[in-house]
Amino acid sequence: MENAMSRPEQPGWRWGPFTFRMPFYHTKFHWQEAVQGFFVAAATGLALVPIMTGAFGLSFEEAIAVSMIHSLLIGSALIFFGEPYAPGWITPALPLVLTFVLTGYEDPVSRFQAMTALSLNFAVLLILLGITGLGKKFVIWLPDTLKAGIILGAAIAAVYRVFVGDESSPSILSQQPVSIILACGVCLIFSFSLPLQKLKEKYRAVAMIAALGLLPGFFIAALVGPMVGEIDYDIKWGILFPPVADAFAKMSPFAIGWPSIEMFVQAIPLAVITYVILFGDIVTGNEVIRDGMTKRKDEHIDINPTRTHLSVGIRNGLLGLFAPFFPTQGAMWTGVQVIIVQRWAQGKEAMDSLHSGLISYYMMGIPLLFFLKPLLTGLQPLLYVALALTLMLTAFACAYVAMSIPRNNTSRGTVLLIGAGLAFFDPWTGLALGVIATLVMVGWDRNSDPIPSED
Repeated sequence: MENAMSRPEQPGWRWGPFTFRMPFYHTKFHWQEAVQGFFVAAATGLALVPIMTGAFGLSFEEAIAVSMIHSLLIGSALIFFGEPYAPGWITPALPLVLTFVLTGYEDPVSRFQAMTALSLNFAVLLILLGITGLGKKFVIWLPDTLKAGIILGAAIAAVYRVFVGDESSPSILSQQPVSIILACGVCLIFSFSLPLQKLKEKYRAVAMIAALGLLPGFFIAALVGPMVGEIDYDIKWGILFPPVADAFAKMSPFAIGWPSIEMFVQAIPLAVITYVILFGDIVTGNEVIRDGMTKRKDEHIDINPTRTHLSVGIRNGLLGLFAPFFPTQGAMWTGVQVIIVQRWAQGKEAMDSLHSGLISYYMMGIPLLFFLKPLLTGLQPLLYVALALTLMLTAFACAYVAMSIPRNNTSRGTVLLIGAGLAFFDPWTGLALGVIATLVMVGWDRNSDPIPSED
């Protein structure tokens, strides 16, 4: 059997544990991935804009500037740090974070300070666990029921944010009810429907539509929204130069002041909860790559958990200092990772290197999307749809993952209690409730080897 280490690795410039790969020099451009990435990024990368404008006091242009900074940091995982994963948000943590920040703090300044506290807490936690190698031991030590409750809590919080909301942040559905219901229905059906799975196997056209991810839902909302009076397009031409300095002045702790010690303390449980979710993403990414490597014998992919912890930690630290909006800096976007690895596994003719495919998907690190005013203003009326789609797909996926973990009915009921506690109470109360409920109802039911292939 061929030694994996004897395979060549895509070249780059090493710096510490990281590898810098310059686009077009170390990596080739694959237009197939670039086209997909451009349109999917347009559909999902701007989903936070309505929150930043509605609950954090930014203008549309300032929110675009912040989204551009987030996008550049996400792309840096591939270019500057040499990660082999398609980076993305830690999406299941997003509804929990929104509940914590929007219900706990009333003004934009304190909300941004809370986001800074979350990002910096998370960065420190990741760097410490990465350097010491304690990350895997910590996740294995946690009981399965508590982990499932954390994931279900994200699902409940996401559904609550879409359908119910609160005084500080009305429900997303109330903004464009018909468009959002149609878009979410289409995407959920194409993503998860069992009857449709059979049609995808039978009809190529259905499979192609399903492979477009969020775009079919967007398309339906874009068509129906104007008919029902919920969407009004005002497309403007020209080039937008995102006002980065103006956004910095409204959100960076260097401009608005640093979080209080109390904020840092209150944010600790959410950092721990988010880490549990992140670790699951890393394990999933490793298994997707290992499966692809069974077919690609010609390229070695360096899987390095310490590098990943440090990479995500550094990106979250930079985010907290300059454009805080936790948790948009994660390790992996599962759907994109699977799509790219599948084409990479077809052979060198299809994709010369996994790194080339990944960097091409992220437009070689060039944030072209954020400068095109016609595209941005055309998408602006659909951004609430984008946010609702992101949260609802997250809720559905988190719910079925959470419910697949418990091994008995008592554990399933306890998972619901934990999930509700995390979704509706502050993080410390919710996490304390989760620990107590697990101990009293189930016991510390940890799996001693839940990820046997992760090293």
